[in-house]
Amino acid sequence: MRTLDVMFLFGNRSRMPDPGDALPGRGQALPTAERHFVNDSVLKGPYPAGSELAVFGMGCFWGAEKLFWQSPGVRSTTAGYAGGFTPNPTYEEVCSGRTGHAEVVQIVFDPQRIGYEQLLKVFWENHDPTQGMRQGGDRGTQYRSVLFTHTDAQREAAIASRDIYQAELTKSGFGEITTEIADAPTYYFAEGYHQQYLAKNPAGYCPDHSTGVACAIGLGVSAGQPSTTMEQV
Repeated sequence: MRTLDVMFLFGNRSRMPDPGDALPGRGQALPTAERHFVNDSVLKGPYPAGSELAVFGMGCFWGAEKLFWQSPGVRSTTAGYAGGFTPNPTYEEVCSGRTGHAEVVQIVFDPQRIGYEQLLKVFWENHDPTQGMRQGGDRGTQYRSVLFTHTDAQREAAIASRDIYQAELTKSGFGEITTEIADAPTYYFAEGYHQQYLAKNPAGYCPDHSTGVACAIGLGVSAGQPSTTMEQV
């Protein structure tokens, strides 16, 4: 559990707040880094022609961001907040459970070098999407599994990949996937010190909550069609 989370340990952070009860936030974006600490790409754009965006939430965004910046074909990554009600939230506000936001990673990728399905495979295989409002000991709405899509094609692939992975998880004894799949909401960049955190702090907090179950996408299975390994129910 990260140190700042202890501040809010005794609050009810595992239930989404009502919009009317959410923190008010602010009208201006928080300052953040301008360039990627690892590859010097621009964080807020403009991005190279032909780039596409993907947004995933899979628990603590420090480790999740590292997974994706290490993936060939990914041009840039940032840590941020999405899926809640509070405009331009701070990290402390998100930790309080009173903004409704999840910690997410926004990925800028070259679809000619890495497909969206390959990103989905990284997403599913590197956290436990069955845990609801937590990942391991990290508990609260900010740690929920979310998959925010930017196009109809992404949404269709996300839903199909979920169904494929559910079949594999079920065979391995896991429960139902709780991942929220929705159209991409407003994305708020996290504060500068969160950006590429594990490159700046190699010994930083980076838990592994993966299930150990492989996702069939990339193993001859497409998210656009049923898995050949999926059992009929």
